[in-house]
Amino acid sequence: MGEADQIGPNIGPKQTLADRANRVRKAFFTKEGLIGNYDYAFLFRPNIPFLKKARRASPFFGLHDSMPVFLALLLGFQHALAMLAGVMTPPIILSGQGGVNLDTDYQQYLVSTSLIVCGILSSIQITRFHIWKTPYFIGTGLISVVGTSFAIIPVATGAFNQMYANGFCQLAEDGTRLPCPDAYGALIGTCAICALTEVAIAFMPPKLLKKIFPPIVTGPTVMLIGVHLIETGFMNWAGGNGLCAAKPDDGFFRLCPNIAAPHALVWGSAEFIGLGFLVFVTIILCERFGSPIMKSTSVILGLLTGCIVAAATGYFDDSGITSAPVASFIWVKTFHLSLYGPLVLPIMTVFIICACEAVGDVTATCDVSRLEVSGPEFESRIQGGVLADGLNGMIAALCTITPMSTFAQNNGVIALTRCANRKAGYCCCCKSRSRRLSHE
Repeated sequence: MGEADQIGPNIGPKQTLADRANRVRKAFFTKEGLIGNYDYAFLFRPNIPFLKKARRASPFFGLHDSMPVFLALLLGFQHALAMLAGVMTPPIILSGQGGVNLDTDYQQYLVSTSLIVCGILSSIQITRFHIWKTPYFIGTGLISVVGTSFAIIPVATGAFNQMYANGFCQLAEDGTRLPCPDAYGALIGTCAICALTEVAIAFMPPKLLKKIFPPIVTGPTVMLIGVHLIETGFMNWAGGNGLCAAKPDDGFFRLCPNIAAPHALVWGSAEFIGLGFLVFVTIILCERFGSPIMKSTSVILGLLTGCIVAAATGYFDDSGITSAPVASFIWVKTFHLSLYGPLVLPIMTVFIICACEAVGDVTATCDVSRLEVSGPEFESRIQGGVLADGLNGMIAALCTITPMSTFAQNNGVIALTRCANRKAGYCCCCKSRSRRLSHE
């Protein structure tokens, strides 16, 4: 096990330039530094029924343990895959027909930017900066990756419905929502200001925070967010949650997603139900019988299976992919930022929920990382995680993305792969920033 983490500044001997160069040489130019002696087959060995399982357990890599570069890249890629669907889903929902119905190029930009921003802001949580001459920190110093928060979706979709109803956004003659980038700008502009709520919470004592927001309060709140998302998921399973879900007798949306789409069908058709069921079963099989890598990427494998079948049966239109730019970055598209009054209190509530989620996620990360879950060091990590969460929400809004929150699914990756090393977390950040994905 490597040296213990400390709350205060580093009091060890200062490393010289030659020491750092020697560490780089050993990491990239020696067999031990590149691949080590790790049992790589452990990550890819499926759990096949009725076969004898190997008793040998893979070694555990602590927070500061020496770790091979190749393994860090591999596990970092696994962390990136585990959070991929969660990072992409909110911008797809908010910019699509159920949100502000932005053009395809805007939707592609928001998905790409969400990936880039989550990589940058995750590195803040993982690094853990000490605020000079104070006992406070920014970040947890753990593999605490962040992604686009799902808590904003119910609040944002409700606000968008109100904006289209009161004339802030325009509707076509047939009731179709016209693109309304100003509504999205009002959302992220309000988020940038309301993020100060979570920043203020970060300076409260963790013990007081737990008393004010006990699990009996935060649990049902998070559950209700999930219930709303499940409703949206079932609507999409049957064909979509746009205007076609009303099953009109005629018009552009009498079929889902619309009559111009390839292989368009009536909402609730057996073909849609069967395709969604295939994805669901694939995820269950990966979770039950898959290897550690398959279990932590079960959602991606399920979606990939569904996409392969959909492409083979004529559901796909690749025009959005072929027309997408080769690369993208932040601020390629911009929005007019504004403060929307009716959103202030709901978004402040969202940031309070994000703070409570951060407390739970950091606690779980400490537990699976084999670190203390009580005492001053643990409380310092809680404070740093909540503060970074609030600042990340503000930075994300200025980078044209809705609030970021600490993701919990990566704790499962740590437990499955037995790796809590920050080197894997940094590799995950780099892979998130370098990944260019397009959404049609």
